[in-house]
Amino acid sequence: MLSRIPASMLWEWIAYSRIEPFDEERADLRAGIVASVIANTNRKKGSPPFKAKDFMPKYGRRQQQWQDQLKIVEMLNQAFGGDDLRTDEQKEWQQ
Repeated sequence: MLSRIPASMLWEWIAYSRIEPFDEERADLRAGIVASVIANTNRKKGSPPFKAKDFMPKYGRRQQQWQDQLKIVEMLNQAFGGDDLRTDEQKEWQQ
C-alpha cells in the first residue's frame, strides 16, 4: 500500500493519527479502561482504585522483573477478594 499512495497522503494520515490516535496503544487504553472498571467494582472497600494504565502492557520499555509480576498478582488477588496466604517472613523476603 505504501508504494501506491503519495507521500502527501501518508503525511496527512500521520498528522491525523496525532490528533485522533488509532494505533494499538489506543486499543490497549480502551481495554485498560474496561479492565479497571471491572476491577474497581470488585475491589475491597478502602483499597485504592485501579487505573487503566495498571492493566496496559508496557512494550519495549524494559523487561518486566519478577517484583513487577508479583505486584500484578497481588493487585488481581485484591481485586477479586482473594486472601494473601504468605507469611510475614515470605512477604519481607519478597520486598
